[in-house]
Order: sequence, then structure tokens, then C-alpha cells
Amino acid sequence: MTESRLLVPVDESASLRNTVAYVVEEALARADEAGSPPAIHFVYPLPEKITFRSGSPRVDAARTLLDRVASWAEEDADGADVTIETALVATHEYLSTPNDYADVLVRYANEHDLGLAVFDPRYDPIGSTPLLPSLEAEVRRAGLAVEEAPRNVETPSQPLVRRGTLTQFFALFAASFAFYLLLAGSIAPFELATGTISAGIVAVALWRVSLTSAIDLSQTAGRLARFTLYVPFLLWEIVKANFEIAYIVLHPDLPIDPELVEFDAAVWSALPVTTLANSITLTPGTLTVDVERQHMVIHTLTGSAREALFAGTLERAVRFVFYGRAAARIPSPFERRQQEENE
Repeated sequence: MTESRLLVPVDESASLRNTVAYVVEEALARADEAGSPPAIHFVYPLPEKITFRSGSPRVDAARTLLDRVASWAEEDADGADVTIETALVATHEYLSTPNDYADVLVRYANEHDLGLAVFDPRYDPIGSTPLLPSLEAEVRRAGLAVEEAPRNVETPSQPLVRRGTLTQFFALFAASFAFYLLLAGSIAPFELATGTISAGIVAVALWRVSLTSAIDLSQTAGRLARFTLYVPFLLWEIVKANFEIAYIVLHPDLPIDPELVEFDAAVWSALPVTTLANSITLTPGTLTVDVERQHMVIHTLTGSAREALFAGTLERAVRFVFYGRAAARIPSPFERRQQEENE
């Protein structure tokens, strides 16, 4: 393998344009030194997703990005003799760890005789987990040379510690105090005193870190009240699902029908999405495998578990908690699926 033949994983990022310019320059410089023709392979890992439609917006967006990257590279090459290739990879695989992504990239590099992987400094294919340092280490461990493009585009970083308010302080204090008493299982004077001290320490240390947005007391109170209704509802759903799974386990034929399904949940922001994903996992028969923004991949054990999932009962309940009663009156995932198929 020659290091004038480069592998460049791509995804949307603020520094992608500069990375493309850098790899073209590097490929041409290395080709002059090695006396071999340069080649650049831009690849977009797109793990398999189960979709309701034959066409996928994720695939279209990935191909559009690769076309844009190829145009940038041809512009930067300015007529120089350099081979530019683009490819979607891992379209029939499920990737979740740095090692998974590294295996795909190294396999592609070996198949196409590529000697160097150049990474965009802001490359983050998962979108919610910083992957690049571990990914570079795994690729290097597999025997492929690794380089990171210069970080030419800087965006102002958000301060970790922000200006806090007394409302945020007391909200965090109250939450910490209630959690301490819940764990203690007692409201004896000793527990009240130690809980007050512990909650005070937590509030002082974290009130400008944990709570970084303004708190609307009426909205928060409403959500807490609705959440108290949601907890027994969720427990009832868990109990029902437990009876169903127990029946399946005890049945001589073990009538299971496992399948991975996916849908776009009608909830937004981290807390509602996390609440729904965890609620699905807590309900026996369904397991949240992957979450990308509000797009969820769920493992279902039985057909009835899938029917319950697509009926949208849990989704509506979570919307009720965070957005109110009116927001719970929406089409179910199954109904939204039918609408998409008819469009």
C-alpha cells in the first residue's frame, strides 16, 4: 500500500471543506515524493437501518454530501492528475462502537490498496458520542496509517459554567434532597439533616452546570404532576408485558418472532427522547437498540410487542408528560407510517 492513496471518512461538519482541501494537497505532495499516482477515496459509513419506505432520506443526504465533497476535491485539484472516488460503506451492517467503524474502514482500505486514513477533526458519525480519538486508535491498531487534518475552523466553545439563578439552585437542591430521601427510605431527623447537607453540596457544586436553561416553575410543576400519573401507567404496561413474556417462556413451542424495527418518535430534545427510549426498554418484549436524535431502532420479541409499539401508547404518554394533554392527540407511529406510504 502507498500513502499517496488516501482514505477519508466524511460526515457533515464545520471543518469538512478545509479537510477536503487538505487531503487533496497531501495526496498530491505524497504522490510527488513517492512517484506514484495519487488517489483519494471519500467514504460515508451508513449503517443499515430498517425503513418503512423504499427510499431513505439518510441515503439521499449521504449521496448528496459525497457528490459535494467530490466537487470540492476536483476544484482543489485544479486539473491535476488525481483519482477521486466516493462510496457508501457498511450499508448492510450495524455499527455502534469505534471498533465496528474501524473494521469497516480498514477493510475498505485493504480492498482498495489505500495506505493512509485522514480524519476530519470534527468527524463524529454517531452524533451524540465523541468517537474520533477511539476510532483513530482502533484504525491505527489495525495497521493503517492515520493522520488528522488541521483544525482550521474553530467555533466558539460554550462555557461549562454559566450564570445560574436562585430558581435553578433551589430546583437542583429540591431534586437532590428528594432523591436522597428516596434512597434512604426514611424521614428520620438524621436522614433529613444529612440529606440537607448532601443536597446543599450538590446544589452549590453543580447548579451552574447541570441546569443551564431557565426554569419555568408553572411548566415544571405541570410536568411533575403529569409524571406522577405516568409512573403508575408505565408500571401497569410493564406488568402486562411481563405476563405476556412469562406466557411465552412457559409455552412449549416458545412462540417468539424477534425483529428489529424503527420509527421516528414524535418527541424532541434529550429528556423526552431519553424517557421514551428507557420506557420502551423497561417494558419486557422491547429493547431500544439505537437512538439518533428522535429516530429509534427497537428490537421486538413478539408480534404483539410490535403492535403495541406502533400503536404509540408509550409515545403518547411521554408527549402527555412533556407537552400536555393536547399534544397526546397525534397519529400513532403506524398511522404515520401509512401516511408516508401513501405520499
